[in-house]
Amino acid sequence: MSSHNTWTLLRHRSGATAAALLTTLLIASVAASASGTAAAVQHPVRALKITVLVTNVAGDLRAGDGEWGFSALVEVDGHKLLYDTGASADLVLRNARTLHIDLSDVEDVVLSHNHGDHVGGLMRLRTEFSKTNPRAMSRVHVAAGIFQPRLTSTGEDHNGLKDIRAQYLATGGSFIVHDGPTELLPGVWFTGPVPRPNNEKNWSPGLTLDTPSGRIEDNVPEDSPLLFDTAEGTVILTGCAHAGVINIVEYARRLLGAKPLNAIVGGIHLFAASDATLAWTASKLKEYGLQNLLAAHCTGFEATYRLRQLTGLTRETAVVAAVGSSFTLGKGIDPLALAR
Repeated sequence: MSSHNTWTLLRHRSGATAAALLTTLLIASVAASASGTAAAVQHPVRALKITVLVTNVAGDLRAGDGEWGFSALVEVDGHKLLYDTGASADLVLRNARTLHIDLSDVEDVVLSHNHGDHVGGLMRLRTEFSKTNPRAMSRVHVAAGIFQPRLTSTGEDHNGLKDIRAQYLATGGSFIVHDGPTELLPGVWFTGPVPRPNNEKNWSPGLTLDTPSGRIEDNVPEDSPLLFDTAEGTVILTGCAHAGVINIVEYARRLLGAKPLNAIVGGIHLFAASDATLAWTASKLKEYGLQNLLAAHCTGFEATYRLRQLTGLTRETAVVAAVGSSFTLGKGIDPLALAR
């Protein structure tokens, strides 16, 4: 069974008992071709809006709070997805209410990776909205390997989902694990683990993973963006781009074809990057035709400005993301007051 059909089956089983859902941990099959080339059947997205709910700074006076974390609401062709849930237990909830955004009908959450600043709000969102809608936040899409222990030098597990996983399952929610690219909705792809041909070290050191060949540095192998296949080009939504933003862009081109890169939204973990790294990254983004950059969270302010300059973008098309800022297909970036 394909992972897309598996997800559809789960949607139709939303009335299953809590006991049955407690045992649900699905391993989804690869939905794209085995060679990783462009998908044979494409379903272009027609309407898309991505609104930042959590990032490091607020965009308008008294219109939300910032923190070191990330979350964004995706509205695509009449559907909603929540991508990441911030660090604090309740900040997504509070910011959404301040921005007059209704999350009560969001049934599907996508977690980009295991770090606490991306998964911290999951339980509060599930418990709050399930009071009135049992299906709210009831399915969480993740990539294979996300639950693997992330070990300190003393062997302590720092996986951000270590404690949340059991609590979430106890609410009747389900984790849907994807080991390859999966079309969650028409034209909306969850990549699963991203190949890394380019040597982009877009993660912070300190943790390790146990593998069959021994203990290695934790390079966040499950890091996964969302891809949107649109008539205007590919849109990428990423939490931190620990897989490397150019690796992600090149994988998107393999999956969806060599289309213009209409937008990148989210964190791309370049705040500590060297001048040489920023120059190389910018040259590749320019080569692939980047048109819009709404750079959130761990991208870094200086890195965003350098990328703007080096790619030839403008203050309208390359912006530091703030709480409430957004990208809309066909309209571009609404940066709000702070970055306008």
